[in-house]
Amino acid sequence: MNKETAQPPSGSLAIETRQLRFRWPKQQAPLMFPDIQLHRGEHLFLRGASGTGKSTLLSLLAGMMLPETGAVNLLETNLSTLKGGARDRFRADHMGAIFQQFNLVPYLSALANVTLPCRLSTRRHQKTRGNPNGAATALLDQLSIPEALWPRPVTEMSIGQQQRVAAARALIGSPEIILADEPTSALDTDNRDRFIELLLTLAHEHRSSVVFVSHDRSLAHHFHHQLSLGDES
Repeated sequence: MNKETAQPPSGSLAIETRQLRFRWPKQQAPLMFPDIQLHRGEHLFLRGASGTGKSTLLSLLAGMMLPETGAVNLLETNLSTLKGGARDRFRADHMGAIFQQFNLVPYLSALANVTLPCRLSTRRHQKTRGNPNGAATALLDQLSIPEALWPRPVTEMSIGQQQRVAAARALIGSPEIILADEPTSALDTDNRDRFIELLLTLAHEHRSSVVFVSHDRSLAHHFHHQLSLGDES
């Protein structure tokens, strides 16, 4: 495990984990994770080789799975104390996610995909000042999605455009935490770096904390903190 820090902003804790351990069924050795403390507005780059538990840790942070031992505290809430429905509500209210495959709804327009979290969360709807469409169009504009594409199905968009729609969906309603799992793996170097810089700029504007998972250590310089899993140094 290796940690590095570079002048992060100060603020209350967004994420705190302690002594996390998780074991998959039929797996002999459990996955052990280093402790994390991430303040509001800070960004963490999480790296590691395949099989070191990057995506598992992200699922634990999202409350989609519970650890065998240890605690995940998000915004001073211990996820293990919440029942399944309450964890789902907490996730909808306080987290945005960007997945490697984007997980956009193919039959919905770009605009409808972006506003979807506001239909699932009253809190995020309210944080758009009751105007999810206005917030969505502002994000799509900032992310350089042509206005002509906003009402069209996302299946008619390029991979890079779909990725930016997924980022807008994660950011709408100013969630306190953004979780990103290998979202740039399909992009070339220029578009990858441009996307990360834009994502972190928008996260800074929303004061969102970002956990960004990748195996590509060349991306680490964009982030306040670095954390490696497994035997990396």
